Amino acid sequence: MKQRVPKTTEPQQPAARIPAGEFKARCLELMDQVRDRHAEIVITKYGKPVAKLVPFEEKPPAIFGLLKGTVIYHDDIVGPTGERWDADNDSH
Repeated sequence: MKQRVPKTTEPQQPAARIPAGEFKARCLELMDQVRDRHAEIVITKYGKPVAKLVPFEEKPPAIFGLLKGTVIYHDDIVGPTGERWDADNDSH
């Protein structure tokens, strides 16, 4: 019987905290740091957390529903069309 082994992750460092005014002044620099270091930054207002800046992670699309809307339905594809075919002739 196969046994699941839990994923080990690196210990998460606590997110850095920064006041909203400082975040506003250094926004682009902080965004680069979050991207490059895969770190998180908590933005505070009057000392209370109000937002978190986290690195963006691309997730592969879910398999379920991936092809939704791609199938074209045609009414009856096996019924007679009303056209004569060479195969309908009895000339063997």
